[in-house]
Amino acid sequence: MPRALYPILFIQFLSTFVDNAFLLMVMARVLELDRAAWIIPLLKLTSTVFYVFLAPIIGVLSDVYAKGGIILVANILRLTGVVALMTGMEPILAMGINALGSALHAPAKYGLLTELAGENQLVRVNGIFESASVCAVLSGTVFGGWLIGTWFNNFNLTFGPSMNPMGSPLFWGLLLLLLLNSIVIVLCLGLSMKNSAQVINMPEASQWISQFIKENRLLLNDKLGGLSLMATTLLWSVGATLQLIVLRWGTEQLGLSLEYSAYLQASIAVGIVFGAILASRYVQLEVAHKLIPLGVVLGLLVPLLVFITQIFWAVIFLIFVGALSGFFIVPMNALLQHRGVTLLSSGRSVAVQGFFENLGMLIILALYAFATAQNLPLFILIFCFGFFVCISMLLILMRKNK
Repeated sequence: MPRALYPILFIQFLSTFVDNAFLLMVMARVLELDRAAWIIPLLKLTSTVFYVFLAPIIGVLSDVYAKGGIILVANILRLTGVVALMTGMEPILAMGINALGSALHAPAKYGLLTELAGENQLVRVNGIFESASVCAVLSGTVFGGWLIGTWFNNFNLTFGPSMNPMGSPLFWGLLLLLLLNSIVIVLCLGLSMKNSAQVINMPEASQWISQFIKENRLLLNDKLGGLSLMATTLLWSVGATLQLIVLRWGTEQLGLSLEYSAYLQASIAVGIVFGAILASRYVQLEVAHKLIPLGVVLGLLVPLLVFITQIFWAVIFLIFVGALSGFFIVPMNALLQHRGVTLLSSGRSVAVQGFFENLGMLIILALYAFATAQNLPLFILIFCFGFFVCISMLLILMRKNK
């Protein structure tokens, strides 16, 4: 991997680690406030809204301005989200500030990755970054669960009308996340502030949406670009919802607390890392499109969750599902980035990708939130979820074979 990517890799790991711990802390805050159950999936919805609505401009910004500077601003916003929750802001609003930073970060980060890694290294570099990201999700989720368990169980304090050191069981955990976010910002200062060799003029504001629509059509109408875009959109969308399903499944069917259900999610992450490593080693970019049938298999596997009642088999099953997902998504991501930078530019192609993937998350999470609000039984949710994945992947496979 090019040496210039190592600082970006470390920033990616640490910022993702903090984001996932922060999400658990925000969920704990919602539970402490005794809010309705549908608020929790709404938190994930909040984290995707900015990716969708800012997509026409964030890709352009990452091409016009120094990507290192964009990454710095993004992580300052993430830090601001933590401060907002510490000072008593509504959890959804604090999550929204954090999500705004994440939306700005993505095109700049993946733009640098695509520019600095050659075509022959793109699958390998994606595998490394995906493995690091999943390890960060794994460790950050576990860390967030530990923070919740430690402060709630050991101190048993209650929230006051505003959060303060003496009145909140989460304050000290958030203070630790604030420190980690500060370290990320210091690391961002060391990134090069130079633009890439490709100089792109900032379009007029009136042209942002029309130009973005053209870019979407261009990538969608490309055979390999459209195929990989649909596949990654579907998998990331269902992955975000599966995270919430596993949390509920762990508490309802396995009898685990929120803390230990968060630990259970780590099993998926372990599998994804293993699958990503295998994909980066054995899958070449030119054969990535042949992996679409794996998506159908994933859809068929999801309903098996209903029949698992023991923690040991739950862990084994989730590791296997994660491994298939990692083996599938890494080559798809690499193929999409390759076609995107060929047809558009690094920043804009990632913005298009982020728009579709997060719009998919928004729709599926909204449906999940609605189903939760209607008190739909868990086993029906799981079966419907698996059926949707299977049918969608079959439709993508049919397009591939045309």
